[in-house]
Amino acid sequence: MNSSAEAKATEPEPANDAELTRDQLRSRRKRDVRARTISIKRLSKAELEAGRREYPEDTRALRPKTRADCANVPRPCPFVSCSHHLYLDVSPRTGAIKLNFPDLEPHELTHSCSLDIADQGGSTLEEAGEVINLTRERIRQCEVVALAKVQAVADLSELRDFAESGGDKGKRRLPVINRNTLAFLDERPSREEECEE
Repeated sequence: MNSSAEAKATEPEPANDAELTRDQLRSRRKRDVRARTISIKRLSKAELEAGRREYPEDTRALRPKTRADCANVPRPCPFVSCSHHLYLDVSPRTGAIKLNFPDLEPHELTHSCSLDIADQGGSTLEEAGEVINLTRERIRQCEVVALAKVQAVADLSELRDFAESGGDKGKRRLPVINRNTLAFLDERPSREEECEE
Protein backbone atom coordinates (compact mmCIF):
# COMPACT_ATOMS: atom_id res chain seq x y z
CA MET A 1 0.00 0.00 0.00
CA ASN A 2 1.34 3.47 -0.74
CA SER A 3 1.74 6.18 1.89
CA SER A 4 -1.28 8.27 0.78
CA ALA A 5 -3.56 5.21 0.94
CA GLU A 6 -2.21 4.38 4.40
CA ALA A 7 -2.82 7.96 5.52
CA LYS A 8 -6.42 7.80 4.29
CA ALA A 9 -6.94 4.45 6.00
CA THR A 10 -5.69 5.71 9.37
CA GLU A 11 -7.46 9.07 9.13
CA PRO A 12 -10.55 9.15 11.40
CA GLU A 13 -13.83 9.77 9.63
CA PRO A 14 -15.72 12.92 10.63
CA ALA A 15 -18.76 12.38 12.83
CA ASN A 16 -21.17 14.37 10.67
CA ASP A 17 -21.47 16.01 7.27
CA ALA A 18 -20.72 19.47 8.69
CA GLU A 19 -17.07 18.45 9.23
CA LEU A 20 -16.61 17.25 5.61
CA THR A 21 -15.11 19.46 2.91
CA ARG A 22 -17.06 20.31 -0.24
CA ASP A 23 -15.04 17.80 -2.31
CA GLN A 24 -15.57 15.04 0.25
CA LEU A 25 -19.32 15.67 0.21
CA ARG A 26 -19.43 15.65 -3.59
CA SER A 27 -17.47 12.43 -3.95
CA ARG A 28 -19.54 10.43 -1.46
CA ARG A 29 -22.31 8.06 -2.42
CA LYS A 30 -25.75 9.50 -1.94
CA ARG A 31 -26.90 6.14 -0.62
CA ASP A 32 -25.18 3.98 1.98
CA VAL A 33 -26.15 0.71 0.28
CA ARG A 34 -23.86 -0.32 -2.56
CA ALA A 35 -24.94 -2.21 -5.66
CA ARG A 36 -24.85 -6.00 -5.36
CA THR A 37 -23.86 -8.42 -8.13
CA ILE A 38 -25.35 -11.90 -8.40
CA SER A 39 -23.25 -14.32 -10.39
CA ILE A 40 -25.36 -16.78 -12.38
CA LYS A 41 -22.55 -19.34 -12.08
CA ARG A 42 -23.02 -19.46 -8.31
CA LEU A 43 -26.79 -20.00 -8.32
CA SER A 44 -28.04 -23.51 -7.71
CA LYS A 45 -30.33 -25.29 -10.17
CA ALA A 46 -33.16 -25.03 -7.64
CA GLU A 47 -32.75 -21.23 -7.43
CA LEU A 48 -32.70 -20.92 -11.23
CA GLU A 49 -35.83 -23.07 -11.54
CA ALA A 50 -37.61 -21.03 -8.84
CA GLY A 51 -36.79 -17.87 -10.81
CA ARG A 52 -38.17 -19.38 -14.02
CA ARG A 53 -41.42 -20.30 -12.27
CA GLU A 54 -41.80 -16.88 -10.63
CA TYR A 55 -40.98 -14.89 -13.78
CA PRO A 56 -42.05 -16.83 -16.89
CA GLU A 57 -40.72 -15.93 -20.34
CA ASP A 58 -44.14 -14.98 -21.77
CA THR A 59 -44.16 -11.65 -19.86
CA ARG A 60 -41.76 -10.22 -22.48
CA ALA A 61 -44.68 -9.87 -24.91
CA LEU A 62 -46.25 -7.27 -22.60
CA ARG A 63 -43.16 -5.05 -22.61
CA PRO A 64 -43.30 -1.93 -24.87
CA LYS A 65 -41.43 -2.33 -28.14
CA THR A 66 -40.81 1.36 -28.97
CA ARG A 67 -40.16 4.55 -27.01
CA ALA A 68 -43.61 5.81 -28.04
CA ASP A 69 -45.24 2.74 -26.44
CA CYS A 70 -43.14 3.28 -23.34
CA ALA A 71 -44.41 6.84 -22.85
CA ASN A 72 -47.85 5.52 -21.84
CA VAL A 73 -46.50 3.16 -19.16
CA PRO A 74 -46.97 4.42 -15.58
CA ARG A 75 -43.85 5.38 -13.64
CA PRO A 76 -41.92 3.87 -12.00
CA CYS A 77 -41.71 1.47 -14.92
CA PRO A 78 -42.75 -2.10 -14.02
CA PHE A 79 -40.63 -3.72 -16.77
CA VAL A 80 -37.41 -4.47 -14.88
CA SER A 81 -36.19 -6.74 -17.71
CA CYS A 82 -35.98 -3.75 -20.08
CA SER A 83 -32.39 -2.82 -20.89
CA HIS A 84 -33.16 0.83 -20.02
CA HIS A 85 -34.52 0.10 -16.54
CA LEU A 86 -32.28 1.41 -13.76
CA TYR A 87 -33.09 -1.25 -11.16
CA LEU A 88 -30.70 -3.86 -12.53
CA ASP A 89 -28.03 -4.43 -15.15
CA VAL A 90 -27.15 -7.72 -16.82
CA SER A 91 -23.63 -8.34 -18.05
CA PRO A 92 -23.78 -9.52 -21.67
CA ARG A 93 -20.48 -11.38 -21.24
CA THR A 94 -21.11 -13.33 -18.01
CA GLY A 95 -24.85 -13.04 -17.46
CA ALA A 96 -24.22 -11.66 -13.96
CA ILE A 97 -27.06 -9.56 -12.57
CA LYS A 98 -26.16 -6.32 -10.81
CA LEU A 99 -28.84 -4.95 -8.50
CA ASN A 100 -28.24 -1.20 -8.46
CA PHE A 101 -30.61 -0.68 -5.52
CA PRO A 102 -30.61 -3.92 -3.46
CA ASP A 103 -32.45 -2.34 -0.53
CA LEU A 104 -35.39 -1.10 -2.67
CA GLU A 105 -38.11 -2.76 -4.67
CA PRO A 106 -38.56 -1.66 -8.31
CA HIS A 107 -41.76 0.24 -7.50
CA GLU A 108 -39.91 2.30 -4.85
CA LEU A 109 -37.47 3.92 -7.30
CA THR A 110 -37.86 7.65 -7.96
CA HIS A 111 -36.30 7.29 -11.44
CA SER A 112 -36.73 3.96 -13.20
CA CYS A 113 -35.91 4.55 -16.88
CA SER A 114 -32.64 5.81 -18.35
CA LEU A 115 -34.54 7.12 -21.39
CA ASP A 116 -36.62 9.39 -19.13
CA ILE A 117 -33.41 10.75 -17.61
CA ALA A 118 -31.95 11.33 -21.09
CA ASP A 119 -35.10 13.20 -22.16
CA GLN A 120 -34.58 15.61 -19.25
CA GLY A 121 -31.29 16.77 -20.76
CA GLY A 122 -27.82 16.97 -19.26
CA SER A 123 -27.10 16.31 -15.62
CA THR A 124 -24.18 16.73 -13.27
CA LEU A 125 -21.95 13.87 -12.19
CA GLU A 126 -23.61 13.93 -8.74
CA GLU A 127 -27.12 13.71 -10.22
CA ALA A 128 -26.11 10.86 -12.53
CA GLY A 129 -24.43 9.04 -9.66
CA GLU A 130 -27.53 9.36 -7.50
CA VAL A 131 -29.77 7.97 -10.24
CA ILE A 132 -27.67 4.83 -10.83
CA ASN A 133 -26.13 4.48 -7.34
CA LEU A 134 -22.50 5.10 -8.27
CA THR A 135 -19.96 7.63 -7.07
CA ARG A 136 -19.21 10.81 -8.94
CA GLU A 137 -15.73 9.51 -9.81
CA ARG A 138 -17.06 6.25 -11.28
CA ILE A 139 -19.52 8.24 -13.43
CA ARG A 140 -16.62 10.39 -14.66
CA GLN A 141 -14.64 7.25 -15.57
CA CYS A 142 -17.60 5.82 -17.51
CA GLU A 143 -17.98 9.16 -19.31
CA VAL A 144 -14.33 9.06 -20.40
CA VAL A 145 -14.75 5.53 -21.83
CA ALA A 146 -17.97 6.51 -23.64
CA LEU A 147 -16.34 9.60 -25.17
CA ALA A 148 -13.38 7.48 -26.30
CA LYS A 149 -15.78 5.12 -28.08
CA VAL A 150 -17.52 8.05 -29.80
CA GLN A 151 -14.12 9.42 -30.84
CA ALA A 152 -13.12 6.00 -32.21
CA VAL A 153 -16.26 5.93 -34.35
CA ALA A 154 -15.57 9.44 -35.63
CA ASP A 155 -11.95 8.57 -36.43
CA LEU A 156 -12.95 5.41 -38.29
CA SER A 157 -15.57 7.36 -40.26
CA GLU A 158 -12.97 9.92 -41.31
CA LEU A 159 -10.58 7.12 -42.27
CA ARG A 160 -13.29 5.42 -44.35
CA ASP A 161 -14.09 8.70 -46.13
CA PHE A 162 -10.39 9.22 -46.88
CA ALA A 163 -9.90 5.67 -48.16
CA GLU A 164 -13.05 5.66 -50.29
CA SER A 165 -12.22 9.03 -51.83
CA GLY A 166 -9.04 7.58 -53.25
CA GLY A 167 -6.66 8.45 -50.47
CA ASP A 168 -3.03 8.53 -51.54
CA LYS A 169 -2.81 5.15 -53.35
CA GLY A 170 -6.19 4.50 -54.89
CA LYS A 171 -9.61 3.53 -53.76
CA ARG A 172 -9.98 1.12 -50.80
CA ARG A 173 -13.07 -0.24 -49.08
CA LEU A 174 -13.24 -0.18 -45.29
CA PRO A 175 -15.84 -2.11 -43.27
CA VAL A 176 -18.98 -0.35 -42.12
CA ILE A 177 -18.92 0.40 -38.40
CA ASN A 178 -21.48 -1.52 -36.36
CA ARG A 179 -21.71 -3.05 -32.91
CA ASN A 180 -19.49 -5.98 -33.85
CA THR A 181 -16.81 -3.65 -35.18
CA LEU A 182 -16.57 -1.86 -31.83
CA ALA A 183 -16.54 -5.07 -29.78
CA PHE A 184 -12.83 -4.64 -29.13
CA LEU A 185 -13.63 -1.66 -26.89
CA ASP A 186 -16.02 -3.74 -24.80
CA GLU A 187 -13.70 -6.72 -24.31
CA ARG A 188 -12.23 -5.32 -21.10
CA PRO A 189 -14.16 -6.55 -18.06
CA SER A 190 -15.78 -3.87 -15.91
CA ARG A 191 -14.52 -3.20 -12.39
CA GLU A 192 -17.40 -5.20 -10.94
CA GLU A 193 -16.58 -8.21 -13.15
CA GLU A 194 -12.89 -7.98 -12.22
CA CYS A 195 -13.84 -8.14 -8.54
CA GLU A 196 -15.93 -11.28 -9.11
CA GLU A 197 -13.06 -13.24 -10.66
